[in-house]
Amino acid sequence: MTSAEHVVRNGMNFLIDLDDVRLAWFFLCHWSTALATTGCCHRSEFLHLADIVRNSIIPRFALRQLSACFVSIGQMGESNAPAIVAKGGFSGLFPDSSSDAYNFVPLTSSSDTILWCDVQLTKDGVGVCIPNVKLDNCTNIAYFYQTGQSDYLVNGVNTTGWFSVDYTMNDLSNVSLIQAIYSRSDAFDSNNYGILAVEDVARNFNPPGLWLNIQHDIFYAQHNLSMTTYVLDVSRRVPVDYVSSPELAFLSRIAPMLSRSNTKLIFRFLDQSISEPSTDQTYGSLLNNLTFIKTFASGILVPKSFIWPVTADNYMLPYSSLVLDAHRAGLEIYAADFANDHTLSYNYSYDPLAEYLAFIDNGVFSVDGVVTDFPVTPSEARDCFSHLNISSINHVFSLFLFFFFAFLFSGTPLIISHNGGSGDYPDCTDLAYQKAVDGGVNFIDCPIQVTQDGIAICMSSIDLVADTTVTNSPFANRFSSIPEVQDTQGIFTFNLTWDEIQMNLQPKISSPELRYYLVRNPRYANAGTFMRLSDFLSFAKGKPISGILINIEHAAFMVEQLGYGVIDAVISALQVAGYDNQTALQVMIMSTNSSVLIEFQEKTNYTLVYQVDESIRGADSSTLADIKKFADAVAIDRQSVYPESAQFITKPTDIVPMFQAAGLAVYVYVFRNEFVAQPWDFFSDATVEINSYVEGVRVDGIITDFPATAARYKRNSCRNMGTNAPSFMSPVQGGALLQLVAPQGMPPALAPMPVLNDSDVVEPPLPPVSPRHAPAPSAVTASPPTQPSSALQLMASIFTSLATILSAAILA
Repeated sequence: MTSAEHVVRNGMNFLIDLDDVRLAWFFLCHWSTALATTGCCHRSEFLHLADIVRNSIIPRFALRQLSACFVSIGQMGESNAPAIVAKGGFSGLFPDSSSDAYNFVPLTSSSDTILWCDVQLTKDGVGVCIPNVKLDNCTNIAYFYQTGQSDYLVNGVNTTGWFSVDYTMNDLSNVSLIQAIYSRSDAFDSNNYGILAVEDVARNFNPPGLWLNIQHDIFYAQHNLSMTTYVLDVSRRVPVDYVSSPELAFLSRIAPMLSRSNTKLIFRFLDQSISEPSTDQTYGSLLNNLTFIKTFASGILVPKSFIWPVTADNYMLPYSSLVLDAHRAGLEIYAADFANDHTLSYNYSYDPLAEYLAFIDNGVFSVDGVVTDFPVTPSEARDCFSHLNISSINHVFSLFLFFFFAFLFSGTPLIISHNGGSGDYPDCTDLAYQKAVDGGVNFIDCPIQVTQDGIAICMSSIDLVADTTVTNSPFANRFSSIPEVQDTQGIFTFNLTWDEIQMNLQPKISSPELRYYLVRNPRYANAGTFMRLSDFLSFAKGKPISGILINIEHAAFMVEQLGYGVIDAVISALQVAGYDNQTALQVMIMSTNSSVLIEFQEKTNYTLVYQVDESIRGADSSTLADIKKFADAVAIDRQSVYPESAQFITKPTDIVPMFQAAGLAVYVYVFRNEFVAQPWDFFSDATVEINSYVEGVRVDGIITDFPATAARYKRNSCRNMGTNAPSFMSPVQGGALLQLVAPQGMPPALAPMPVLNDSDVVEPPLPPVSPRHAPAPSAVTASPPTQPSSALQLMASIFTSLATILSAAILA
């Protein structure tokens, strides 16, 4: 028995025998510290220790105390943890630098989050927080001063617009801040947010840190306004923790004047090709002279691409040495340009939390801080999903903590793939399934379709146009119209043989948010191989998963029109693959048809899931009883849980506890990482959304295109902390965000969703199988439905890149 195991066993036995629970937890915290000092850090030993803890008898309420204790210990020595800087407050949601943007930060982010203010000077020398030297896009000034445009040189560039130097603070008293990024909600623009002076931010919001960014010192000097005088003056009145600027002369001038203060001076790098205005050197050349920067600054602020560069087609390149170089030069380094709703590298799978972890928890380096429009996400990353610890004690403890929670809470919620890891690879291909498994999925799924020669395959749609390159194949003329299947024409799986499919077609990645010019993993858009049901069943065996889910639709059509008994075919395939002779993998069958599940119930002992194919607000009691007769669980869409109006959620329905009270587990579909797939309330962060469904309404399972994101959520160290959970890991309150919208900006009231009743559920039995032939394709070649062409996808990629550049220009 190892020393660590000895500590664990003795500690757990001692705790179980203790009568005083409070005293037990006191000893357990100290025992945990002792465990952290034993030096055991091999994965196999931690797994063994986790099993010991998992098999111990601990009341669930006590686990909450234990998790809080663990997090407290794990955070020892984290005074050097990366700083989180909220650019203009929570500007990803509210207008940058508005009162609600600043006020929202402590409600949704780590308590030590620093507030950032882009300082502009008014005509009478008042420093105000406005994100741009031009007031055009970020305020409604044009409404009040329609002829107030001016032409000025800004860093040598002739610029037209409304400028703060033309107005006194009193002149701006009626001007309001508005959302400057057009892809974000403008619902809060009607709240009439007044322009705030720097002192207002410091005194009204009492931030743990205040960061002043001085972007245009030279411009203000041209208008006889001294930014140096202002910064020195304001720093005497309110605490100023950071001052940043891209102008070297300004920082060099102010450095000796602030040398006795605690204010950190940060040199801000712009694009490497741009010339620094006071030296005429490019920022790229200055980047090679960090020892010179150290003579007047304590840190640097760089675009995140300086650290993790990306290719022209938006894939990550190897990290640069900049973080290590800066630290060797004695400089802190902060990364900028983080926003959940900007284009991320495809390597991050549209997951902003994964991006933050690449900067603060990659095993090689960590930046000293991040500047972000969405401070909630780096708060999650740093405090709940990373294992950054300064001392070896904390490093060892973090590993134990990770495996403790990974094993103790591995059951809920179930993570179920949707067409495999279809967020990264084409639906239902070998690559998609492997991605799901590697990401930690519990169940991989296979939607059953049938080919012309009667082979069951895994394909997300019965229409090959949706999932394959069939329209560019020799079979492009095989369009037919099958009203029983879908309203539009298609080329269906039963129109081609298995050999025709696998030898002539390629998979095609799904892009459900293409209307927003968001595409998935374009380098692998046609990668992977198609899989028969038999291939899928063989693949699943031996994988570290809990089971498989087989989804069956169009069963009656297959019987009546194709003469294909899909239920018997699936049962036979499972038997042949040996699934009836093993207990390692659970088999779930899902369908929107009660008749399918009833027949499976009569013939097997599989777990049955009834999928509700419409958004509902509830179900009749008799309907609940009917469903319970043939199903073990239900799958409902996200809208049925959190109704949504104009991308704002309202109060959650009672649908989840209603089904659970009837003895039915509740799985919710489909979760996607793309920020446009989430209502505003979830802050363009898939983890916030998942957390709200798991902790807010206690769903039993998540059906997702991105299993790795959901599986990672289950392992976070802030779970099951109850009232001790940090604010940013509390579930979102449905309807709370709407309460911050002025009446004139409110979206229309949501029409009531229907209630599920018996007529929606009860179906006649499936007809008996008799030989049939597949419906022949139309004799006349039909025009295919409009599909995203490769040219459109290229245009989407270009548009997204331009949108990112435009956003950066607006915020510069």
